Amino acid sequence: MEQTKSKYRKLIRLFWLMVIGGILSVFTLFVMISNGLLGFMPTFEELENPKSNLATNVFSSDHQILGNYFRENRSYSLYEELSPNIINALIATEDVRFHDHSGIDARGLARVIFRTIIMQDQSSGGGSTITQQLAKLLFHGQASSNWERAFQKLKEWVIAVKLERSYTKDEILTMYLNKAEFIYDAYGIKSAAQTFFNTSTDSIKVEEAAVIIGMLKNPALFNPVRRPELTQDRRNVVLRQMQKAQFLTLAEYDSLSALPLTLQFNRADHKEGLAPYFREYLRLALTANEPIKSNYPSWMEAKFLEDSARWEDDPLYGWVHKNYRPDGTQYDIYKDGLRIYTTIDSRLQQYAEAAVKNHLSKDLQPKFFEEKKGRSGAPYTSDLSKEDYENIIEKAIKNTDRYRGLKRNGADMDSVMRVFKTPYDMTVFTWEGEQDTVMTPLDSIHHYKFYLRAGMISMDPLSGHVKAYVGGPNFKHFMYDMAGKGKRQVGSTIKPFVYTLAMQEGFTPCDLVPNIAQTFYLGGGKTWTPRNSGSARAGEMVTLKWGIANSNNNITAWVMKQFNPEAVANTIHELGIKSPMDAVPALCLGTPDFGLLEMTSAYSTFANKGVNIEPMIVTRIEDRYGNVISDFHPQKREAISESTAYLMLNLLQGVVNQGTGRRLRSTYKMQGQIGGKTGTTQNHSDGWFMGVTPQLVTGVWVGGEERDIHFDGIRLGQGANMALPIFALYMKDVYANEELGITEEDVFEEPLNFNINVDCGDNNRNQSADDEEQEEAIQNVEEFF
Repeated sequence: MEQTKSKYRKLIRLFWLMVIGGILSVFTLFVMISNGLLGFMPTFEELENPKSNLATNVFSSDHQILGNYFRENRSYSLYEELSPNIINALIATEDVRFHDHSGIDARGLARVIFRTIIMQDQSSGGGSTITQQLAKLLFHGQASSNWERAFQKLKEWVIAVKLERSYTKDEILTMYLNKAEFIYDAYGIKSAAQTFFNTSTDSIKVEEAAVIIGMLKNPALFNPVRRPELTQDRRNVVLRQMQKAQFLTLAEYDSLSALPLTLQFNRADHKEGLAPYFREYLRLALTANEPIKSNYPSWMEAKFLEDSARWEDDPLYGWVHKNYRPDGTQYDIYKDGLRIYTTIDSRLQQYAEAAVKNHLSKDLQPKFFEEKKGRSGAPYTSDLSKEDYENIIEKAIKNTDRYRGLKRNGADMDSVMRVFKTPYDMTVFTWEGEQDTVMTPLDSIHHYKFYLRAGMISMDPLSGHVKAYVGGPNFKHFMYDMAGKGKRQVGSTIKPFVYTLAMQEGFTPCDLVPNIAQTFYLGGGKTWTPRNSGSARAGEMVTLKWGIANSNNNITAWVMKQFNPEAVANTIHELGIKSPMDAVPALCLGTPDFGLLEMTSAYSTFANKGVNIEPMIVTRIEDRYGNVISDFHPQKREAISESTAYLMLNLLQGVVNQGTGRRLRSTYKMQGQIGGKTGTTQNHSDGWFMGVTPQLVTGVWVGGEERDIHFDGIRLGQGANMALPIFALYMKDVYANEELGITEEDVFEEPLNFNINVDCGDNNRNQSADDEEQEEAIQNVEEFF
């Protein structure tokens, strides 16, 4: 008997030793986990400031999101911005006792042990609380084995308890929803709401919130785009859970669960949305590296000088390399959640993009297709030699990703050409929408060459703020930016710069000059005489105002002869043109290549009383917490006198009232004070229009991808037909929006004590009716060179 009792006492002691030992072991295990002795454990600082990749948002001046830069398309929402529909759906589905536990739900854990593990009931649900799931999202990756996952689970318990001590319940919910990962590059609840329903987190409907919360279980499986029926079933499960948790009445559940799954799918794509060319221009500016001469080939010497000057003078250029986080590291626009506030006005941007699209798709492109239809070598001019044509196409082939991929794999040119002549399924751009077709890669190159390109910049001349920026017809298919990157021959749009020097030196709009050919002696016995494309008022004395209004080459050449090419080039630089140019007589007819952004800036000088102002695209940059990191201010300098600027405005108004820009009055019925200048280059390869109003200065360029792609004749190829209508369509929309405060009643302010006569007696004498829609293009410039 005594022996039996002794054995019983030993068993009791052994039992308690095992219990106490187990408790001590578990306690020791958790202490070691908590102190990071068994692998990574976040520090207190990391718990207080968990790292999360946030997308950088780009805002318009009227507080609309233009787009973002991201590795993970994640935007942060505050708790106050989360609809109760989201919160209720999450708690009801994932953790109904969320407000009653401290990170670990004992009842849920017991259910998992007894029903899921012991009884093998896989439908009983999981035991992870929202806080545990947050711990996993913040500090754990994907486990490689069941043992590793089990160990991660223990860590999650510890982290969950620490999170509950560090944050309120509302903060934990907010962190979880911001950290949650979905599909289609949607990270966080804000991006998910925008991607799947094109809505905001504070306006989301109950049934929409149920879809998004239901996706958390398995975003790839419950994909509302690819598996709508399965996703709808999952949504209804979430709605049922909300009804059980008394967030919905039974009647509300019955009504909502009967609704069809209705999406407004809007996948984030930097190639889509408003102002894509501008967003890319901004991205490249922010991330630009300091120019190093050895990285530039010899033929890019001018580009190196331009970039170097920009690096020194423009605080936005290379911003990420010039500014540092508090810890001394560089900012990363793809994950730091910056807020970039731009000068773009979303309404003006919409009008600009619509104007480009409407004119190209409904007017110019159909006429261009018709003109080139059935022609050998189209869309190129028939003057292009076969050798030049083949060189252009070969260069286009080498610029494709397909070619680069083939060459990386060792293909020779014969193999490359076989691939480029093999038909494939592809989707191509048309103005009627993307079209699925079967086409060879070589034919697709020809297909895109047929489409005319365009660029447009609209700028506030008083502040320098760029309000609209269009770099081409469609960023997805034509990524080259003709607004900020491209440079083309400017033609007659350079003429106001020549006249500016004359006005600055004492000439007036009403001064009379002979309308006769002007010959320049170049040295070495060579001469150059620019020609006119028309004969209006040939041999007569005409005013300077008539000369610029009708873009007459004789008059511009006469003005150039009164000075010298170097003086004209200096004036052009003073007005804001940074591109290089040759100081030669032909400069007066627009032979150099300038960019649209600098041209718009130069013309803004006239509307800004002679003060040149650098184009400005960003006003400030904030960090993810709203702290201002950088703010930007306009860079101004006086370029010409206020009186000269006003005289130039008068001359430019003459172009619109009586000259080559009069379509604005006759065809588009535009009123108010508008100045402008058309521009057409050699062989009408480039069509320009620069429009000046008191509150907006707008530059437009239209042309082919290469200079050998153009209309055959000047009637269709001139700037008045190619570019001016885009300005007109844009300004009609601008004037129609009263909220903008830009009206046809706006006037250019006359300088104090201005007493120069600008009402010339013969400035209403126009060209002949046969000539009235034509302007002077660059003539025989090729002979000059």
